[in-house]
Amino acid sequence: MTSFLQAGAYLLFGILSLFMIATATSAGFAIHGVIILIACILAVVTTVGRLQPSPNGGWIVPDTANGGYHDGVIKAGVIATVFWGVVGLLVGVVIAAQLTFPTLGWGIEYLSFGRLRPVHTSAVIFAFGGNALLATSFWVVQRTCRAQLWAPGLAWFVFWGYQLFIVLAASGYVLGITQSKEYAEPEWYVDLWLTIVWVAYLAVYVGTIVKRREPHIYVANWFYLAFIITIAMLHVVNNLAVPVGFGPKSYGVWAGVQDALTQWWYGHNAVGFFLTAGFLGMMYYFVPKQAGKPVYSYRLSIVHFWSLIFLYIWAGPHHLHYTALPDWAQFLGMTFSIMLWMPSWGGMINGLMTLEGAWDKIRTDPIIRMQVAALAFYGMSTFEGPMMSIRSVNGLSHYTDWTIGHVHSGALGWVGMISFSSMYFLAPRVFGVARLYSLRMINWHFWMAMGGITLYTASMWVAGIMQGLMWREFNAEGYLVYSFAEVTAAMHPYYLIRLAGGVIYLGGALMMVWNIWMTAKGRVRDEAPLDAGTPHNPHTDRPLVPVGAAQPAE
Repeated sequence: MTSFLQAGAYLLFGILSLFMIATATSAGFAIHGVIILIACILAVVTTVGRLQPSPNGGWIVPDTANGGYHDGVIKAGVIATVFWGVVGLLVGVVIAAQLTFPTLGWGIEYLSFGRLRPVHTSAVIFAFGGNALLATSFWVVQRTCRAQLWAPGLAWFVFWGYQLFIVLAASGYVLGITQSKEYAEPEWYVDLWLTIVWVAYLAVYVGTIVKRREPHIYVANWFYLAFIITIAMLHVVNNLAVPVGFGPKSYGVWAGVQDALTQWWYGHNAVGFFLTAGFLGMMYYFVPKQAGKPVYSYRLSIVHFWSLIFLYIWAGPHHLHYTALPDWAQFLGMTFSIMLWMPSWGGMINGLMTLEGAWDKIRTDPIIRMQVAALAFYGMSTFEGPMMSIRSVNGLSHYTDWTIGHVHSGALGWVGMISFSSMYFLAPRVFGVARLYSLRMINWHFWMAMGGITLYTASMWVAGIMQGLMWREFNAEGYLVYSFAEVTAAMHPYYLIRLAGGVIYLGGALMMVWNIWMTAKGRVRDEAPLDAGTPHNPHTDRPLVPVGAAQPAE
């Protein structure tokens, strides 16, 4: 019965899509109607095709649980994460090249920087990061609750519904359909669809926790749940809008400085809860599992959670220093941003100290190496962010490429590395194979990623500070010393370095695609272990260390 209801709902959305096509006032709106119609047809065919006759009469969907858990949707999530990661990084390289060589758009409106830039940000944040969060949260909640997913059919709806949102959003940007809000560019009908999908996600997650067989709710679930609930609130409030007829255009209900404050309340907390809280849930599960050790301090993890959740929501106004926003609101955002440094570093220390007694694994386990690098970048970014929120520092850094360097040290270093390591952890388990295709390729991926991040962030830090200093340079008569064109020309060498860093980072991601693809096929690469050539103790098979060095625990 549930499957027939799902099919009926998909048919209803299909009828709405036909209405979109018939009444479209723009080509982009009609194209979105066609995309939704195709998705609805595929959904109906797939839903009905899964039905099998029941021995007692009627129709049922066979239970596809693997080893007691529903991992099919997680496998799909791993594939989608890797796919969208490459797409997002590739578009990022393209727009970095356009900033370096402005004629690369060839005058084609669909390939202009203004249209491709939100494709890049949405692809890496919501497509790559969002699918990583979906896959890992469904894995973690089942294992830590010792319960199957509640309503696995609804979990599949969440997955495919989220892919439809990504396609609608990205194609809309290319077609010029956008409400021009940072990290919230999709128009009203795409926002409504995401709201439906997100409510279903919350229902699946909470339902699984409610039916748990483990009395304790592990802290990773706290972070995932906070991320799901808070993002829902941020999304709804920031995107309140009135459509102009039945078309792609709408006007937000907020205006003026209230709109700016609401947008950056959303924008900063999209970073705080989507890119921080959700991925901390990932960290609190996968770091202890890969290290084979419990969390260093469970009490610290609880303090970390509540202090982070309370403080983060107030920090948004620091994006609006020296604007029409009242000074008290600007100082409020700055104060809470500075206080955020303490819980953030508490979480970083908790993750790093989980490896106490297992530090030797960094040399032989490239997945742990990625996790440690991710925690290091998390600590660095959460120190740099509060520092940049100070008004005097912000007067130099804001609107410059220093901010771009800061954002990408967190995105490529923290989000990218913890996501890569989690996908490497999940891949052999969801594909049902003994091990990954190649550990040495993970090692190469790690070093390519580190090289790419270093080139990218260092070039943007230098370029941003140079920008800020050149913009504020006045001569004795009170005129600006440098024109905008001169500042832009001075940026060119640093943009070349950034482009090189992006290409190297993308190369590491492509290596990951090959590694996971071969893992899915059950292949194992014939290669020497990472500690090959290191003398081992013949009695314990552990690597020998120099005399006087700290001996690894047995």
